[in-house]
Amino acid sequence: MPNTQITAVFYMVMSMIAYQISASFAKQLFEVLDPLTVVTLRLCFASILIFLMFRSWKIIKRLPYLKWKDLLFYSGSVCLMNVLFYASLGKLPQGIAVGLEFLGPLTLAFLSIKQKSDYIWVFLAVMGIALMIPWQDATAHNFSWLGAAFAIGAGVCWAFYIYFGQKVVRQNIGMHALTIAIVLSAMVMLPVSAVHNPEALLQTQYWKQALMIALLATAIPYALDLMALKQLSKLSYGTLSSLSPAIGAVTGMILLKEHITFYQCIALVCIMAASIGVTFRAKPEPTQ
Repeated sequence: MPNTQITAVFYMVMSMIAYQISASFAKQLFEVLDPLTVVTLRLCFASILIFLMFRSWKIIKRLPYLKWKDLLFYSGSVCLMNVLFYASLGKLPQGIAVGLEFLGPLTLAFLSIKQKSDYIWVFLAVMGIALMIPWQDATAHNFSWLGAAFAIGAGVCWAFYIYFGQKVVRQNIGMHALTIAIVLSAMVMLPVSAVHNPEALLQTQYWKQALMIALLATAIPYALDLMALKQLSKLSYGTLSSLSPAIGAVTGMILLKEHITFYQCIALVCIMAASIGVTFRAKPEPTQ
């Protein structure tokens, strides 16, 4: 496997680790703030972070010449994905929310299959996800069908995020595409939250946690995702994303002392096998 693909896989793994840690932090913050406020604060802080990090004032002169159709779809998918996933986190256990959200990129990976031999990796990923999700909670008090709908909707947005992310990276504007997407998302969410719960936005004692979530959930993983999408196909990215529930389970075990069942251990093996297999089988998509 080319070194560029190995680097891309490393970017993806680091992205997912950062995102899963941030999800745990966000869920803790839901105890004092509503999910809409948390995602708004996250996007606002993230827009400032990445604007400074990537020196995105350099792109201002090029704005009239960009392909805005792809950028707007990319930005919209980022915004809705964040809102729906955080809404699902507020109603579901993290493992179920992440597992259901993954159905989006997994479906995209399935639709991107060109060789029959690749079906085995998607099958392993599906089996791993099925074993990872604690289905017995579906009849418990902490399961919400509305939350499940939010998670699946976030997964659909995740699939669009992958699709339009690959189109956006071909505009050769680098990480400035991420800046544009996050700034537009923050501009949309800020007035919505200001109407929904203006008092919550002004509770400055929680801004420090929101800033940390913005760094771990947006600035770091989305930047790494864009770098990975330059080298990975939709099949590779979609199947490798199956590591998210596994990383979430391991993160919960280490940071929150959560227990991993025997079936979840089998699920980890299936997901890891699928991710490794599709990585070594896939070829990078040519850039344009």
